[in-house]
Amino acid sequence: MGDTGNTAPGPDSADHIYQALLEGAIAPRPPHPPDCPFCDLRQDRYLTHYADHWVLLEPRTTVAAHTVPPHDRWIITPDGRAMNLWDSEPLPGTRCRIPHRLVCPYLRPGDFGVWITLLRQENGRRRGRLFDLPEDGPSPVDH
Repeated sequence: MGDTGNTAPGPDSADHIYQALLEGAIAPRPPHPPDCPFCDLRQDRYLTHYADHWVLLEPRTTVAAHTVPPHDRWIITPDGRAMNLWDSEPLPGTRCRIPHRLVCPYLRPGDFGVWITLLRQENGRRRGRLFDLPEDGPSPVDH
């Protein structure tokens, strides 16, 4: 009759799409730049194990995994893809990446630790220095 025991969802199933959205794997795909659609800051973009879903991770930031809220712990696997550790308890000494949405200055903050709040504030300052130029100040080229 055929084997019907294997009912695991395929990589493009509705379950995988929902899980990718739940984990925040909604980054713009290449060839679009890896910029946050909310604050315009450049991020590190990684392909996830969900078919054609990408995630933006905070650049140059790896932290002790036990200091990051569950569901926001990302690791880079040997094949170069990002994988969310979801709610698994990290081993002592495990380091992970954090999603930019956790520290984006334009998204509603959650109740997180002090260092996440400080990184969110620093991203707000960075965004202001890069994009909020004075309208009536001196011109960039004074003669």
